[in-house]
Amino acid sequence: MADFRTLDQADVAGKRVLVRVDFNVPIEHGRVSDYARLVAALPTVRDIVRPGGKAILLSHFGRPKGPDPSQSLAPVAPEFARILGRPVAFALDCVGPQAEEAVAAMKPGEVVLLENTRFHAGEEKNAPEFVAALAKLGDIYVNDAFSAAHRAHASTEGVARKLPAYAGRSMQAELAALDKAFEAPQRPFAAIVGGAKISTKLAMLENLVARVDALVIGGAMANTFLVAQGKNVGRSLTEPDLVPVARKVLAAAKAKGCAVILPGDVVVAEELAAGAPTRTVAVDSVGASEMILDVGPRTVGEIGDTLRRMKTVVWNGPLGAFETKPFDAGTIAVARLIADLTAKGLHSFAGGGDTLAALNQAAVWGKLSYVSTAGGAFLEWLEGKALPGVEALRVK
Repeated sequence: MADFRTLDQADVAGKRVLVRVDFNVPIEHGRVSDYARLVAALPTVRDIVRPGGKAILLSHFGRPKGPDPSQSLAPVAPEFARILGRPVAFALDCVGPQAEEAVAAMKPGEVVLLENTRFHAGEEKNAPEFVAALAKLGDIYVNDAFSAAHRAHASTEGVARKLPAYAGRSMQAELAALDKAFEAPQRPFAAIVGGAKISTKLAMLENLVARVDALVIGGAMANTFLVAQGKNVGRSLTEPDLVPVARKVLAAAKAKGCAVILPGDVVVAEELAAGAPTRTVAVDSVGASEMILDVGPRTVGEIGDTLRRMKTVVWNGPLGAFETKPFDAGTIAVARLIADLTAKGLHSFAGGGDTLAALNQAAVWGKLSYVSTAGGAFLEWLEGKALPGVEALRVK
């Protein structure tokens, strides 16, 4: 973390602190239904208001095309106030007279949430005039929204170039975890990549084969790799156009000395449906009318043997169609294995929407070293991309 400025270096007492949070939370019947992102913001906001800083919260919400009452952050303010344990004012705009008046009225230790930044086109365009209007509201800037750091928007990157900028506590924790996982991992180091399509994770695979000692490939994307090895996968989902790409990834892994673990046995069925009749077969024995829908127990065992030799693992993507039973068995078994190995010293990192759902399903979310809720930003980090919102926080 030496490369990034954090709240530890910020003097917030009496200052107007613009805090980029991620309050893009699900709302049902006017109430927040998942508090995870609100809870994540608590340490940063408390560390600002405790010494007398004024916390001015910025966030996007949804994808509005302009001001839209159905996309307002107004319902979030009282919910955040309740868990914060102090009042949270709400401003009807994030720039201009209404925002300026709300900020001017603040006393040390107070909190205000500004309206959805995406009500203004200048947010996603990172427009200089919109950046200036936001920057006018603060003395310093704190980014606590790693989940939005892959976007070069006004509130995530532009303002950080205009004001003294620091990482919030949630951002700090995420960067420390990712640094531990990628920049200085304890070796041997493995990655598990699953999901449906190679096309969405090609950059990630190409980056990982150059970094890890072992790469486990599962999910439907493994089918294309099996085809690249000359296997018959029946009616399984594949990407025929990417078979040559799969061969190149395998060749690159071999050249780098990265072991690739593909399914050796699989669970197949003639339809993807709960309770459908299944068979567990070797990958050489998939029937013409069957689909590969999960990894088999022998493959789970091979993955386990690999992970027991590792000191660090990064996981993104399920190993089967885990949303439908019984095709969740392989993913859940590996999730629980990683949790058990973490208790014995394995450094484990996971992220991505489906992966989070799988961890919840396996009841092991809190048993890994670090779980990122960042989605797109986590995936782009796995791809080796520089994230604009993170780069803006680096010590110059």
